[in-house]
Amino acid sequence: MALLDVCGISDWVKEDTFSAQKASVDRVNHFNFAARGPELAVPIGVDPAEFLKPFTDCEDGVEGVTIKLEHGTTTLAFKFQHGVMVAVDSRASAGAYVSTQMFKKVIEINPYLLGTMSGSAADCVYWERVLARECRIYKLRNKERISVSAASKLLANMVANYRGMGLSMGTMICGWDKKGPGLYYVDDNGLRLSGNMFSTGSGNSYAYGVMDSGYRYDLTVPEAYDLAQRAIFHATHRDAYSGGTVNMYHMQETGWIKVSQEDVGELYHRFAAEKK
Repeated sequence: MALLDVCGISDWVKEDTFSAQKASVDRVNHFNFAARGPELAVPIGVDPAEFLKPFTDCEDGVEGVTIKLEHGTTTLAFKFQHGVMVAVDSRASAGAYVSTQMFKKVIEINPYLLGTMSGSAADCVYWERVLARECRIYKLRNKERISVSAASKLLANMVANYRGMGLSMGTMICGWDKKGPGLYYVDDNGLRLSGNMFSTGSGNSYAYGVMDSGYRYDLTVPEAYDLAQRAIFHATHRDAYSGGTVNMYHMQETGWIKVSQEDVGELYHRFAAEKK
């Protein structure tokens, strides 16, 4: 308590969850006491989920104001006999406006962990950077790398605390640990799934169509590269919110490597020439 008195925040109250009466903030300065922690400060007396509900759940919103995030992307990851293949597009859109064609949708958490992004770019970038920090702290404390399963669980637990507060995130955590290759899907509700193949974003149905026609676990490395690239390319060709370049990563036992970054326009002409 002496430290709290010195800091001038002796009336600080810590709650496990947000409520309309109390919040985990400094009551004097309105800053998060654990400034380096993953929690976000909120105004005292406000329940963010209840406050946002009229804006997000109703078609008309409040006085004509609605919060409807329009976004699109295509990301893909699958396991095969030589590790985990990750492929994404690079178009970032804001509604009907294409804000950039060169957005990096793969976050390199550490040499043995990758995270993909779909949904709100700000949410994905922030929470996966927080995850990268937590993974680094885990390694310093325990003298070993965090497992893929534990890393995905950390992310799921962090975002679950903000369920209903407007987060928009669908990410895949890919890596290699003592158990071998790992692949998990985590969304903004805290849902966490383990599987051999996931695709997220507005173009995922097109990517799944290509994957269903060519995926098998015993793919060779060149076959996996070609399949992942074709899946993302065909998604960008059919989905207006996906495009730019196809970025591919390969997660191996020795860590991830970046395979390629190719413009979808060049891929179109290459694949069109193969049909002739």
